[in-house]
Amino acid sequence: MGRKKAQGDTKPSAKKPNQNRLSSAERSALFARRESAKVLRTILQGDARRQAVGSIKSLVYSPSVRNKRATYALVCQTLKYLPVIKDVFHTANVLSSKWKRQEELMYIILYDILFGQEALLAGDAEKFLLQKKDVLQAALAKLLVRKKVKHVSDLMTSYKISDLPKPRYARVNTLKMDVESALVEFKKQYEVCQDAMVPDLLIFPPRTDLHDHPLVKSGSVFLQVIDACAAPGNKTVHLAALMKGNGKIIACELNKERVKRLKDTVELAGATNVEVKHEDFLNMSPEDPAYSKVQAILLDPSCSGSGTVVDRLDHLLPSYTAESDVNRLEKLAAFQRKALEHALSFPAVERIVYSTCSINQVENEDVIKSVLPLASSYGFELTTIFPQWPRRGHPIFDGSQHVLRTDLIEDQEGFFIALFVRKGVSPPGKHIRDVGNTLRAVQRRKMRKINSFFLLRTLGLLL
Repeated sequence: MGRKKAQGDTKPSAKKPNQNRLSSAERSALFARRESAKVLRTILQGDARRQAVGSIKSLVYSPSVRNKRATYALVCQTLKYLPVIKDVFHTANVLSSKWKRQEELMYIILYDILFGQEALLAGDAEKFLLQKKDVLQAALAKLLVRKKVKHVSDLMTSYKISDLPKPRYARVNTLKMDVESALVEFKKQYEVCQDAMVPDLLIFPPRTDLHDHPLVKSGSVFLQVIDACAAPGNKTVHLAALMKGNGKIIACELNKERVKRLKDTVELAGATNVEVKHEDFLNMSPEDPAYSKVQAILLDPSCSGSGTVVDRLDHLLPSYTAESDVNRLEKLAAFQRKALEHALSFPAVERIVYSTCSINQVENEDVIKSVLPLASSYGFELTTIFPQWPRRGHPIFDGSQHVLRTDLIEDQEGFFIALFVRKGVSPPGKHIRDVGNTLRAVQRRKMRKINSFFLLRTLGLLL
């Protein structure tokens, strides 16, 4: 399970002794390990304080990290092997107080020594651990004996994450380019096909790297990822493309730094009908003239991300226990319920989409069931999404057949979608069905951030 050869243009802030004698690959790997150690420290310190600091991808893709590809791969791999790495260090007992103060870097380097790229190990910390290599390998052998297994893969069974390769998705930004032209361009270099349910969604083979492709850099194509820790705003600009620049989209974001990134995405996409607000959705008054005529709401609240467990790795963090997970789910569900109740209170709203990238009933059917009496009092009812889709909601309330689920195994991700429609609203026309057909793509771009809600006020174009 080694990572790809590190590549990138990371430059040191200050030159180290003998650094000029390193090869380009060694220098790239050296700085990738140090950037990875900083990210890993942030993750583990936040986890120790039980404070969310963002997902791996949001941390890696921050402007401060240069060698993003190698850093992301190395952090993920080290986290996967972290229980083994900690046990090896504990058994070997080789770290002095000096190196214990840099334990995250030690974790990263030991991953490379035991499972990764030993040939590219250069640097003082690397040299120190290489001198202890025999002791470290002996400690790993003792661990295998103690656990009564023969191979590291057997040792990892209780921590195993599926490595089932998943397709790479990209959405054509129809504000700048048509799908047919994008297909012609991509087919020059890749195997690519058009998604059967979402017309502007393209499907590439697993691990296809499009980050440096000219169409992506120009904003003509947006990469679709499971973990929304990629730059925020993909749902917003997709909706703008579907609305063809008509009507108005209000994009709400509570985090100041993410607001800037959201604005950058909107500008790159050429989405002129988007208004970005640095505001808490729960503080937006339904009586405010600015929002009192909003007709549709896309509510995609913060959730556990259990449907994207392959990518998130939360259950590998030291703080993870079944009890802590239950407590976290209860807090998330309380917020989700409050947000959905608030969405239902907007007087002119005709359609509300509630979606999560979670497979947990407490965040999905339980939330929907809890608001049904309030929804009914406002004149809303659940409406079937994708009637042809076979997987529906858990049958814990009347009408659960209207909501949609995807399966973590069969569909490779687990998602949940519910659509509330106010009684008396006419069925959607063709363009509105097109918006409805984006729901799966919307979920593939799930943004795991509280108060990332998107309000649509359209000219006859409703979900």
